[in-house]
Amino acid sequence: MSGDLALRVRVAMMEERTFSRAMQLLKSRQSLRSSKPPSSTLPVKRFPNGSPTFQGTPHIQGMKKWLGQLGHTDERLRRLKVIHVAGTKGKGSTCAYIDSLLGSYGRRTGFPLKRGLYTSPSLMNYNDMIRINFQPLSEACFTKAFFEVWDGLRLDEKDKEPPRKLQLLAIMSFHVFLQEEVDVAIYETHHGGEFDVTNIIDDPVVTAITTIGLDHKEELGGTYESIAWHKGGIFKKGACALSVVQHPRAAGILDARARELGLTLGYVEALQELPGKFQDDAQRINASLALRASDAFLNHHTPGSHLSPEDVEDGLRNFRWPGRFHIVEEDSTTWCMDGAHNPMSAEIAAKWFRRLDKPQRSVP
Repeated sequence: MSGDLALRVRVAMMEERTFSRAMQLLKSRQSLRSSKPPSSTLPVKRFPNGSPTFQGTPHIQGMKKWLGQLGHTDERLRRLKVIHVAGTKGKGSTCAYIDSLLGSYGRRTGFPLKRGLYTSPSLMNYNDMIRINFQPLSEACFTKAFFEVWDGLRLDEKDKEPPRKLQLLAIMSFHVFLQEEVDVAIYETHHGGEFDVTNIIDDPVVTAITTIGLDHKEELGGTYESIAWHKGGIFKKGACALSVVQHPRAAGILDARARELGLTLGYVEALQELPGKFQDDAQRINASLALRASDAFLNHHTPGSHLSPEDVEDGLRNFRWPGRFHIVEEDSTTWCMDGAHNPMSAEIAAKWFRRLDKPQRSVP
C-alpha cells in the first residue's frame, strides 16, 4: 500500500466515529496478548498459607499509566467515592442493589444525585457495562467516550502497547465517571481482586465481598484460600470492609488480609426482615450485603446517615437486574432466564427453575 493510500485509509478510519465502529475496535482488542512482564515488576504480598496461585499477566498492569495519559492522575482518581465489590457470585446483583438503594435515598435527600455503576460482563452490548443512574450510556455518549480514550492513548498507532478489551472498558468507566462528576462510583471486579483492572483506587469508601467459590481456578488457583486471597485484595487501609458469611477456609484468609491493613472485617448475614419477595436466598444475601454497604457509604459521607425503612422498601421494590432470576411472559409461554456461568450459580438457577410451578412476572 502506498504512503498516500495508507494516509487516506487512516483519515477515513478517523472520520468514522460511529457506535458500530467503536464496537468493532473494542472486539479487535479481545485477542490481544500483552507481553509477560519481568517477575520483579509484579506486586508480591505475603500469603498466610503459602504463595497464592496466579497465572498470566496481571490485568491491572498498565492501568494507571494509561489513565495518566488521559490526565486521570491518582489525585484526580481520588475524587471518585468508590464502593468496590468482589466475589465469585452475586457481585453484579449486589452492585445493582446498592445502586437502587442509594437511588432511593438520593431521591429523598438529594444525595447521591448522580450514581456511576460499572459491571461486567455485558448483557446486550458493551455500553450496558457503564451506567449513570442505572441507565446504560447511550450509543452517542459511549461512542464519544470511546474515541476520547482511543485518541488520548493514540491506539491507532501500531507500536503502542495497547490495553485489551476489558482494560479499555474499565478505563472508559473511570473516564466517564470523572467527567460526569458522579457522587458515588459502584464497581464490580471482573474476577479476582488483587490484580483486577478495577483495583486501582487507593482509597475506596467501602469494599465488599460476595460469596466465594471455586471459579476461575486456572488463573486464581484451585483452593478457597488462594481465591479468597485474590478477592481480599480490594481491601484498603481506612476503608470499610464487609463480607457475606463465607466458607471457613475463605473466611480465614479474608480475616487475615483485613488484619494486615488494620481492619476488622464485618460479616453480613441474610436479613430475614427485609421487605419484598426474593426469588432465592442468594438474592436476600446479596440485598443484605448491599444494605450494609450503602449504610456504610452514607455514614462516611455524613456521620449518622443511613437508609430509612422507606428507602429500603423503595430500593428493593425498584430493583432491576435483567438476566438474573429473570422471568418474561410472552403469549402463553413463560421464559425463565438466568446468566449463571459457573457451577455455584448454575446450581442455584436449577433450584429456582424447579421451584417455579406457576407463571410469575418480574418487575419490568
